[in-house]
Amino acid sequence: MQKLRRSMLFMPGNNPGMLQDAAILGADSIILDLEDAVSLSEKDSARILVREAIKTIDYSQVEVVVRVNPLDTDYGALDVEVIARVKPDTLMIPKANEQEIKLVDQMLNQIEIEEGYVPGSIKLIALIETALGLENVYNVIQASKRVVGVLLGAEDLTSDLGIERTKEGQEIFYARNKVANACRALKVDSIDTPFTDTFDCEGLAKDTTKAKSLGLTGKSAINPRQIEIIHSVFAPTEAELKHALRVLDAMEEAKKEGKGVCSLDGKMIDAPIINRANCTVDQCIRLGLISGEDGAR
Repeated sequence: MQKLRRSMLFMPGNNPGMLQDAAILGADSIILDLEDAVSLSEKDSARILVREAIKTIDYSQVEVVVRVNPLDTDYGALDVEVIARVKPDTLMIPKANEQEIKLVDQMLNQIEIEEGYVPGSIKLIALIETALGLENVYNVIQASKRVVGVLLGAEDLTSDLGIERTKEGQEIFYARNKVANACRALKVDSIDTPFTDTFDCEGLAKDTTKAKSLGLTGKSAINPRQIEIIHSVFAPTEAELKHALRVLDAMEEAKKEGKGVCSLDGKMIDAPIINRANCTVDQCIRLGLISGEDGAR
């Protein structure tokens, strides 16, 4: 079953206490960060700390993602070499482009052979945070079968564009659409940029709702207090679940009667509506809101 990535929580890779607590904070995924959260003087020690944390801490109930440094720095390739050998679930590649995704894929192929891991078991998430990366996002995803998602980095992207980053987010409307559409087309997750005001709960809810409405499938977070709100937005509402179950019931009833089409509340039910209903029920099953038997159709 595909992993749930409603929330991805960034954690600094140089903070032992936060690494210790990361697994119990409620996020679907934790991003152990070796890049922006770590100063140049602590890059090597943070890499060792994250490696040892993955080896010794029970992260079995959460997806472990490690954001490595860019491959065009002195640290990126070494991050991949060291961290991949303790088999995190996923590596996050900053300022991702096709060439770097392919290079990391090749490195992981060799490491998995040497360590005896199942080929392709370490996944990749592309961090899109440049104008060039955004325009090439479809090709970036296709650069490796390991890519399971894209995370939009709006702070770096707007810096690259030379524009102001605002709470309203109108300046990243195109970027959100572009990432959401490419990811949906290639059937990978699309993770929205963090909402940086950790005390503005109303703003976070609005921003997350906007991201969901544009087709993004999850949101990154920079503080544990943001997780509950993100999860509440990305969970189907009770009304959505009830409607989905009614759609599937109507479809089943039509099949029993030998009908090729059916309607509900006077509206025709076609393939897209049925597909959306199935997706809603599937997500509710994965979230434990209903049992598999309740959702079986």
